[in-house]
Amino acid sequence: MAPSRSARLAAALIALCAALGVAAGFTAVFGRTGSVPATAWIMVAYFTNLTGLVVAVVFGGIALRRPGLSRPWLVAGTALASLLVGVVQRLLLYGLRELRGGDLVGDILLHQALPVLVPLFWLAFVPKGRLSARDPLLFAAYPLAYLAYTLMRGAFDARYPYPFLDVGKLGWGPVAAYAGAIAAAFLAVGWAMVALDRFLARRRPAAG
Repeated sequence: MAPSRSARLAAALIALCAALGVAAGFTAVFGRTGSVPATAWIMVAYFTNLTGLVVAVVFGGIALRRPGLSRPWLVAGTALASLLVGVVQRLLLYGLRELRGGDLVGDILLHQALPVLVPLFWLAFVPKGRLSARDPLLFAAYPLAYLAYTLMRGAFDARYPYPFLDVGKLGWGPVAAYAGAIAAAFLAVGWAMVALDRFLARRRPAAG
């Protein structure tokens, strides 16, 4: 896709929101640890922060006209991951902690703004009719890789970033049930995106 000027401006705004959200969270965690390596180790434990970095890279690339980062399947997958961040936070994590300062800024930008802005960008600016029924399986590789990474980290240091992935407290059965339900919902929404992509392509010819 060759992004228009308005698309590049929108992408730049989204990349800025992602970068500021991750930076705000990093500043807040650093204030508690006083250590850059410890802060980085904590930050990369969270799917939210990793997805924020992905959004910053992909949308920064779109803003800077990097063609490899503006592919429709990549933008759609990033939109789906961002949507997952917002839905999981709202359904499973909302209200568990009182947030202030950088934690609150990061929460607003990463959990509330990006899950709306990134899918809207896909709807408004990405050419339609380019997704296939296999793409949601490709999209799912990212959260599944994160799940494996998180469980390996937890086996190493007995700390889990999210309560529903805490094998030590819940056991493998409930964690597998949570992970399976999230994966099923992720794939269902992914295939819904493919169907919407095809529907919109029939209504307006795909550009470029």
